[in-house]
Amino acid sequence: MALTTEERRRLEDKAHELRLLSVDTVAWAGSGHVGGSMSAMDIMTILYHKYMRVDPKDPAKPDRDRFILSKGHVGVGYAPLLADLGYFDKELLREYNHTGSPLGMHLDSNKVRGVEASTGSLGHGLAIGLGMALGARLRGEAWKTFVLLGDGECDEGAVWESAMAAAHFKATNLITVVDRNHCMIDGPTEDVMALEPFADKWRAFGFEVIEADGHDFDALASAIERAMAATERPAVIIADTIKGCGIDFIAGDYKWHYGGFDAEKLAKAKESLGLYHESRLAKGAER
Repeated sequence: MALTTEERRRLEDKAHELRLLSVDTVAWAGSGHVGGSMSAMDIMTILYHKYMRVDPKDPAKPDRDRFILSKGHVGVGYAPLLADLGYFDKELLREYNHTGSPLGMHLDSNKVRGVEASTGSLGHGLAIGLGMALGARLRGEAWKTFVLLGDGECDEGAVWESAMAAAHFKATNLITVVDRNHCMIDGPTEDVMALEPFADKWRAFGFEVIEADGHDFDALASAIERAMAATERPAVIIADTIKGCGIDFIAGDYKWHYGGFDAEKLAKAKESLGLYHESRLAKGAER
């Protein structure tokens, strides 16, 4: 079902608000994985604010949908989203990655409400998600598991072992999303370890492949609904994104996989994000 004008505007405003909160968190922490947090923010926003069944007041609710942030280094983007939803006090973000804070660079599921699994050692998230999905099936439960992978993470062999198993067991209650921002810590993905033909690889492993613009809420909505409706094979959404999306001086630059903002850079980042938000609203108004 297509997004209404009101839904699209609500999602655009929320994603912008979360990007601003994320760059503030980077500044409070002194540094963080800002590039991937910006590329993944629209994906996480639409999952949590439209499609996933979660209850921040009852994080352990048995029938909740599960979300695994396999690219766990972008906790500096994920923590603001969880705080904004009410899983924990937003003031804790000011202590992000400080000594003694429950909010480490990679979020710990034993310390942070709403985090289903501790991740950050790349390549493990899809295996964890598959286990959850198969567990739900065995118990006859209807909840779904969503896993967000990084594209650089797909250099890891465990990703493909999990993909092979997911297809073999027809885990259609597992929905995989790849944040395809084309960059990783050492450079462009195609220079470090070429992934293309990326979609064909997933098809060869038995997945229904859905390609979408990862910064277009209408495209993401259509992709997620198609993935959730899959019945014959598990679905993967390859979301085409931009590293550092919305911040003009870091967008598309792999060197901003990790970085920090002084007061001047923070102000410039927020100014750029404001202009980016306005441009997206204008584009949406044309539809």
